[in-house]
Amino acid sequence: MRQIAGLGISTQRSTFITWHRRTGKPFHNFISWQDLRCAELVNSWNRSLLLKVIHVIFTVLHFFTRNDRYLAPSSFTFSTKQASLKLSWVFKNLHEAEEAAKENNCCFGTIDTWLLYRLTKGSVYATDYSNASSTGVFEPFTKCWNPTLSSLLSIPMSIYPPVRDTSFNFGSSDSEIFGVPIPILALVADQQAAMFGECCFHPGDVKLTMGTGAFWNVNTGESLFSSWRGLYPLIGWKIGDEVVYLTEGSFSNVGTAIKWAQEINLFTDVHETAKMARSIADSEGVCFLPGFQVSVHDPYSCASFMGLKPSTTRNHLVRAMLESVAFRNKQLYDLIVKRINIPLRTIRADGGVSNNSFILQMTSDLINKKIEKPVNADMSSLGAAFLAGLASGLWADKEQLKKLRQVEAVFEPQKDSEEYKLAMDTWTQAMQHALQHW
Repeated sequence: MRQIAGLGISTQRSTFITWHRRTGKPFHNFISWQDLRCAELVNSWNRSLLLKVIHVIFTVLHFFTRNDRYLAPSSFTFSTKQASLKLSWVFKNLHEAEEAAKENNCCFGTIDTWLLYRLTKGSVYATDYSNASSTGVFEPFTKCWNPTLSSLLSIPMSIYPPVRDTSFNFGSSDSEIFGVPIPILALVADQQAAMFGECCFHPGDVKLTMGTGAFWNVNTGESLFSSWRGLYPLIGWKIGDEVVYLTEGSFSNVGTAIKWAQEINLFTDVHETAKMARSIADSEGVCFLPGFQVSVHDPYSCASFMGLKPSTTRNHLVRAMLESVAFRNKQLYDLIVKRINIPLRTIRADGGVSNNSFILQMTSDLINKKIEKPVNADMSSLGAAFLAGLASGLWADKEQLKKLRQVEAVFEPQKDSEEYKLAMDTWTQAMQHALQHW
């Protein structure tokens, strides 16, 4: 343990816990980003007259000022992924948390904050900008917890932790835990950590993580682009005076759908799927419709297959599932190109599903861009290590980190995207048909 110079912590975003400031006792289990307990609240707020009034006010403000700060609230909708309405649910339903908050004794923290608090035996309470900006209750423009939204949702401002730089000496772990105190030198959200691990340091660099869900992140440098129907602004990292912003688009049900297919024995080994998909010319009109779509915020929508026939085989089902990932990648990429006026540079893929060569090749064909895949697909931990290493002085700057990058494969366009037009049109129509019935 004495050989460890420092510790960097990368954690899943938006999953959170609340606890008593004095006793350290949690009021509930972790509430994950996938949790649906606030689904009714989300639907209620998104249909509310108040939100419609907010949209109108900020649309008018944006029209007259052309200030991007007013663009996000003009089209803002709540989502079950964000911590905001789940926090509101906590204070509406958990009396203990509500009472503690009235006495300024309630702490809120995403997983990073909780780990930091526990590793330091309660002596350090903080988060970083990347995790804070992913909660939905932190304002990236002002870099502060959002008092207006908190007031609207009846969330006490006293519960939020102080926000520190991403690469920063947060203090040391208690010596009883590891035998020696270990400096904690970075806290970073998983997608931003993967971006840093991929060395996407320049405006226009793109990172595509495909794991449980898929996340497209674009480095927008010092420019903060406002939210736009499926694209969200985030703080990538803050190191000293440098603040790097990202724009993110995402969709769920990637790894989860593939895991489900394995559990019902469509295949035995996930590595077989690319070969199965290539063994047939097309999916024979079979479409896999995921439970979530870029423009749809219905937490109750569910996945399905369409176009099944007597001739449909396992290979057709598997190919349809893999194709749906590539099609959604294409949709998000097109949205990014349309909304972000920064020339896109490199595209780097990571995450467990990036090991599927069929998906990466088809995505490359559809977007007509080359995609790099690193040797190690688990980039979040590497990003946290890079950030901790910078804080400890192990590396002097980001230029040294670039030299450590190892690329395993480069996927270049091999087919014209027009060759996929019929299949993608069929899938798009199937999606539209399904959305009318969900």
